[in-house]
Amino acid sequence: MGDPVLHAPADHVDDITDDIRGLVADMFETMDKAPGVGLAAPQVGVSLRIYTYSYQDDDGAPWRGVVINPVLWMTPPAPGDPDPDEESEGCLSFPGERFPLRRSDRVLVTGVGIEGEPVRIEVDGWRARIMQHEFDHLDGILYVDRLGDSDWKTAQKIARKRGWGRPGESWLPGRDDLEG
Repeated sequence: MGDPVLHAPADHVDDITDDIRGLVADMFETMDKAPGVGLAAPQVGVSLRIYTYSYQDDDGAPWRGVVINPVLWMTPPAPGDPDPDEESEGCLSFPGERFPLRRSDRVLVTGVGIEGEPVRIEVDGWRARIMQHEFDHLDGILYVDRLGDSDWKTAQKIARKRGWGRPGESWLPGRDDLEG
């Protein structure tokens, strides 16, 4: 939180090169080590429109992939306050915390995959939440930016206490412990 790359729209990927493939491999490794269910290129300091995702349902079915230059369509979120038990999420750019956030229950994402093949993902529930969260990163939006007033103030206090919100601050999964 605070690094300029996290707060600005990411750039379109023109060509899928070996460097892009290497970046995506590094992103999967970082996401898995964190552990996280998604990771956007800006979260690793690269201003490109790429995100990875990985999620396993209760039935054990894996869901994993990458989307380059995604476009997101979604149904409007249901009105009302988010359910803190069912609609809370966290973020590797604001590690160790979770806040309730209302999201759309259904999305369609299109883009391209690592080999330039068309990608079309139509999902609901938790998977839709992951798609929206990662897509937000590509537009320079952190989930804490979308919180209601009370939770937003709490998040800002946490960030100040931990010294976050300044360029150059970083957290490496598996190496840096979070201080509570």
